[in-house]
Amino acid sequence: MDIENVMLQFDQIEHKFGLLIKRCRSLEVENSQLIEKINNLEAIVQKNIDLENRFAEQKDMIRSKIDGLLERLDHLSETNSEA
Repeated sequence: MDIENVMLQFDQIEHKFGLLIKRCRSLEVENSQLIEKINNLEAIVQKNIDLENRFAEQKDMIRSKIDGLLERLDHLSETNSEA
């Protein structure tokens, strides 16, 4: 009887060990998928940051051109009013 009990316990341990291995593999696959998703999201975020920076540069350039044109208009107005 004792040997049968020991063998039964070994079978149960073996079964639980098999379940743990399956769970570990499943978690490894899930982890791999999550890492890939994180990498994709980081790429999207970086792309958005780059676009935002480019937009800010364009906005600054446009603002600078507008300021330059306004100065020229002011100068032209002053020249015309003096004449």
